[in-house]
Amino acid sequence: MTAAVDRLIANYRGATPTHAPILRDRADVAAYAAYRMPATFEAVRSALEAFAEAVPGWTPGSHVDVGGGTGAATWAVTATWPGERGVTVLDWAEPALALGREIATANPDLRDARWQRARIGADLTLDATDLVTVSYVLNELSPADRAALVDAAAGAARAVVIVEAGTPAGYDRVIEARDRLIGAGFRIAAPCPHSAACPIVPGTDWCHFSARVGRSSLHRQVKGGSLAYEDEKFSYVAATRLPAEPAPARVVRRPQIRKGQVLLDLCEAEEQLRRTTVTKRHGDLYKAARDADWGDAWPPHGSVS
Repeated sequence: MTAAVDRLIANYRGATPTHAPILRDRADVAAYAAYRMPATFEAVRSALEAFAEAVPGWTPGSHVDVGGGTGAATWAVTATWPGERGVTVLDWAEPALALGREIATANPDLRDARWQRARIGADLTLDATDLVTVSYVLNELSPADRAALVDAAAGAARAVVIVEAGTPAGYDRVIEARDRLIGAGFRIAAPCPHSAACPIVPGTDWCHFSARVGRSSLHRQVKGGSLAYEDEKFSYVAATRLPAEPAPARVVRRPQIRKGQVLLDLCEAEEQLRRTTVTKRHGDLYKAARDADWGDAWPPHGSVS
């Protein structure tokens, strides 16, 4: 399993051949389930929670997970919106689908899910659905296949959530997808507080977030780590055709807590990046700032800025 984990790490952090799936056999799938599935689940759940905050009261009645592998995103969807719905997982690796089907028997909300083999690329067609998730898949595709996949998702879904690795290259793929979704008539629900161009100057920085992942003993063993947790860095975009209420601003760096003040780096609705300082004289807002986390909406719902 260690060799399979090492190869997975190289593939998820670097370039991946587009002619073959990452998960090639049962050993790869077992390695993925131990090494990558918990991190994928937490990253996708974080993105979905931000989306759910922007589209309150909406629950997807159907879900298609493209390139879903063992189904981590389907578990994240049921954690965000509990209940049964029509679920289809598409992947080109049959061993991953087989294990995903086995794991799903432990989740009543996924008992009727369909696990379907499909080539993820330019020839992919998607049936109409409420929600499409695409997590850690774009890295596996050529530029043409990436564009075709995003266009297919936009044509089929009312909401699209795309998650990639929190690297400069992952962010570039997310921005590329974001632009295509906006061009298809979608509005951005999260993380951005607007649907205008990203204010980050290309090549100077990248937008990414962090999700805390609890480690099981097996997880610690395959990762060669001793801590009971790790932090998964990810970039994402959540877009929709539904009415959405994006956050007024988003905390885009880990808050800096100093004596009597908190420094927050924000992406704001005015299409700008700005650092703001919240001090004790701000009262309840200062307390909220001390509790704020990287990736949170700002100000918190119900707070007075």
